[in-house]
Amino acid sequence: MSARIPCEAIAADPDFRHLSAVDGIGIDLRYATADNFVGRDLYNPLDCAWLHRDAAAALQRAVAWLAMRRSDHRLLVLDALRPQRVQEQLWQALQGTELLGYIAEPGRGSIHSFGMAVDLTIVDAAGRELDMGTGFDDLSERSHPALEDRLLAAGELEAQHVANRQLLRDAMFQAGWVGIHSEWWHFDCGDRALVRQHYTRVL
Repeated sequence: MSARIPCEAIAADPDFRHLSAVDGIGIDLRYATADNFVGRDLYNPLDCAWLHRDAAAALQRAVAWLAMRRSDHRLLVLDALRPQRVQEQLWQALQGTELLGYIAEPGRGSIHSFGMAVDLTIVDAAGRELDMGTGFDDLSERSHPALEDRLLAAGELEAQHVANRQLLRDAMFQAGWVGIHSEWWHFDCGDRALVRQHYTRVL
């Protein structure tokens, strides 16, 4: 079993880095507001604007890559650390729905709960989110990177949507992040099995 630490203790743990210390990003943690698919603030009073230092360093590399190619664009972080207790709330909220497959079973653990995953998008010079074809947390097939070719052919996505998603993927992949098939906004920092084995889970 991996090491565990309560969320309240990570500010004193050198393995974690606050998002405010990552230069060049915007921060809009949607689960700290009612603007999410559950419709309520899941984080208060916890400060969840954290990543493991390895993920924070990888995010900084993605920021630098994007700045070199689109100096008027920047990454906007929508979710980072998600403590185990919040993952359990999300799991319970989706019981009995077709959306349960989008949420990691709490016993196995979300990579967010290790501070090794991030949800994000790109904003332009005016702070507007690039049009990705769906919003964040749109739990439908239109959000699936694996289905983009089919969705393009069916007219459910436009070429610009896919180009914007590809820009995000290019920034993240070259920095060592790994995407998933079902959410264009989600990236893991490294292999999930290794993260669960070697990193500290935040409760």
